[in-house]
Amino acid sequence: MRHVAASLLAGLLLCGFADARDENQADPDPMAGHQHHAMSGDASGTVMNANTDRLPRDCAAVGEEANFTIHAGREHAAGRPGHIFGMSQHEVRVPPCSRVSVTFVNDDEVRHQWMVHGLPRYLYPGGMFHIEVAGGHQRTGTFIVPGEDRTYLIHCDIAQHMEKGMRGQLVVGAGSGDLWGVAGISDDFYRSSYLPGATWAWLAAALAAGLVLGFALLRRPAGSAEK
Repeated sequence: MRHVAASLLAGLLLCGFADARDENQADPDPMAGHQHHAMSGDASGTVMNANTDRLPRDCAAVGEEANFTIHAGREHAAGRPGHIFGMSQHEVRVPPCSRVSVTFVNDDEVRHQWMVHGLPRYLYPGGMFHIEVAGGHQRTGTFIVPGEDRTYLIHCDIAQHMEKGMRGQLVVGAGSGDLWGVAGISDDFYRSSYLPGATWAWLAAALAAGLVLGFALLRRPAGSAEK
């Protein structure tokens, strides 16, 4: 029994020592958990998954150099009911295989992000490119888009910022259709998925059938109803 108690005590002491050692050796770098995302930056802002030279598999060479300066903040939501935050440019259009450089300027006092989703994961970990900037600062990041015609989501991933207006789209080539809820570009709500694809055709057919039936009933002789 004494051996069991001694073993338990030794185990507890070892666990406590290991926990203390882990705390003492904790990496103070807040970006340490995102090393696979190639994040770089400081207190003023960060760029994640920057890419200036690695080509997507469907690109033989860089197609075009595209440069944008995009501002973010409350002032860019003016005139849009229900929006608190906005961007000076909610849509970015580039040719396929373009090398895109974005200078993201934060005109607010709170942090904002310019994040692209849906990029190829073999090139961009998590399928995204990301710029985050503290209030009153700016940061520039570069990435290369694939060669297919496609529309990618741009948004601010900070809680509730997208819902408050910071949502946009990156259109590569001809794109793949407008996204919903892009200020000044598309409808505020996504509607089509709530109903099956043929719903409107069925409704039209039902309405036509109802009109025909109603017209037929109205033309029936009065005596036929009594029989």
